[in-house]
Amino acid sequence: MYKNQHNMIKKIILSFLLLFAVAEAVNAQKTPKQLPSVAVGVGILSFNGDVGNGVDLSSFSRIRGGYNLVVEERIGKFLGVSLSGLYGKLSDSDNRLGHNLNFESKIMQGDINLVIHFDNDFILKRTSVFAPYLSAGFGYLKFDPMGDLKDKHGTPYNYWSDGTIRNIAETDPGASSAVIIQRDYKYETKLKDSTTNYAHNTFSIPLTLGFNLKLSDNLGVNIAASYYLTMTDWIDNYKNGANDKFIYAHVALKYSFGKPYDDSDPVYQKVDFSSLDKMDTDGDGVNDGDDHCPGTPAGVKVSNHGCPLDDDEDGVPDYRDKELKTPKGVLVDENGVTFTDKEIADKQAQWDSLATERSELFNENPSLAYLKSVDEKAAEIRKSNPSAAAYSKIPPALKSADKDNDGYISSAEISAAIDSFFDGDSVFTVEKLNDLIDYFFEQ
Repeated sequence: MYKNQHNMIKKIILSFLLLFAVAEAVNAQKTPKQLPSVAVGVGILSFNGDVGNGVDLSSFSRIRGGYNLVVEERIGKFLGVSLSGLYGKLSDSDNRLGHNLNFESKIMQGDINLVIHFDNDFILKRTSVFAPYLSAGFGYLKFDPMGDLKDKHGTPYNYWSDGTIRNIAETDPGASSAVIIQRDYKYETKLKDSTTNYAHNTFSIPLTLGFNLKLSDNLGVNIAASYYLTMTDWIDNYKNGANDKFIYAHVALKYSFGKPYDDSDPVYQKVDFSSLDKMDTDGDGVNDGDDHCPGTPAGVKVSNHGCPLDDDEDGVPDYRDKELKTPKGVLVDENGVTFTDKEIADKQAQWDSLATERSELFNENPSLAYLKSVDEKAAEIRKSNPSAAAYSKIPPALKSADKDNDGYISSAEISAAIDSFFDGDSVFTVEKLNDLIDYFFEQ
């Protein structure tokens, strides 16, 4: 009605909402119980070491397959801890003249990692379908290098200066009778160094970049690449500088155990959530979650939003409307009957008198309690002169606040709308609550 009144009410409501937001922020710091996730994947391994500097070699010659298993426990919005296992092969070849080397090694890798998640409600929503992450950790690696030094007949390879492989060394007296043979790529010979008895296990540091694609609440696809820095230079049985490294890129199917809520809390153990989703308290055929007008009387026809039909859109539902075809834009009483010009003038005079009283008293007592006193005064006017109670048309967005469907927004209904907002089960936003209070003074 008056600007000062509007502003005062808005300040009261916004103060409550601010306190609510602070409480929610504090409560959000509490981390709900979470169960671990398990991912099983398959990928490719690529070696980076001393062997593998040859020419005319395809980069695919060093690629081998691998399998991995990851179990992760997420311990907060940002962090998680994972245990990972990897089984596969590393391999590479070097065909430079006088330097022909090759190896293939089965590996077993286990590590523990700290995971940083980006779907943390700050960078991305926790419910985001696309969820990137980074991880770093510490692991243990076992390897066992083998070499392809003989063909399928057990004949040793002899590399000649012309680039061929033959069954006799180029310097052998009978070299003229040598026959060209081919590698069979069967790694049959255990490799070892002639001077160093090195260990076949070592520590490693895995660094991972990946993302999860969430297919449902529990199921997802994980795509990632890990770079392993090892603490040995002997994976390829050749030591010549920096420690060996390898990359593992994989795709995994990930399953997260648990439910969206904490089922360890006794309050949830006997709750049938599927039934709650389908609940229709007033029996109008519209589920409570979608019902904008709860409490509709039995048998009344409603819209898709659960509100009684109002074909002439005069603000009075058809089941109470005694004038079903009121022209648009005219004022009607509580029965949907058009006011005469005299009734409108009488109502305006009485309402203006009440508005003056509101203007003087509300500034002294800006509270919801005062709104109730305004209701009581308005009720006296309606009782003494029903024709003066010309209700304005409630906007569709605010109709759900009219719990008794009488076409009038009362102070009790405003209070109920605010309480529902704080309880978290209201269709009203901050803006709509402000609109509701504005309308209270305008009706």
